[in-house]
Amino acid sequence: MREPADILREHGLSITAQRIAVLRAVSHRPHSTADALTEEVRTEIGAVSKQAVYNALGILADKGVIRRIQPAGSPALYEDRAGDNHHHLICRTCGKTVDVDCATGETPCLTASNDAGFRIDEAEVIYWGTCPQCLAAAARG
Repeated sequence: MREPADILREHGLSITAQRIAVLRAVSHRPHSTADALTEEVRTEIGAVSKQAVYNALGILADKGVIRRIQPAGSPALYEDRAGDNHHHLICRTCGKTVDVDCATGETPCLTASNDAGFRIDEAEVIYWGTCPQCLAAAARG
């Protein structure tokens, strides 16, 4: 990960200890919830409110520094891989989430069969299944 202060500067954001700690936490624990990231931030800088972490996550996602993923029926997840229109694969059993590049290496997923007059600039695809570890555990037991 590049220097967090440089990333914040590039996006016109003020540099705060909370934002730096949140960026580091998202980098260390991609696809984590805000609550999990709050615990990570607290280990780095000590006392910080959950609201401060939520605020930092919100502004960082709004500015495109990080990406917010909202799987159906699950809390939002955050990652620092932003701006490349990749997708995700989520295990239905344990919730493990991994990045999946666009199916053909380009962005055909941005070409909808019927765009209804919209100018589409992003597609969010989530594949659901069972990860290898959960499949192995199910086979054993």
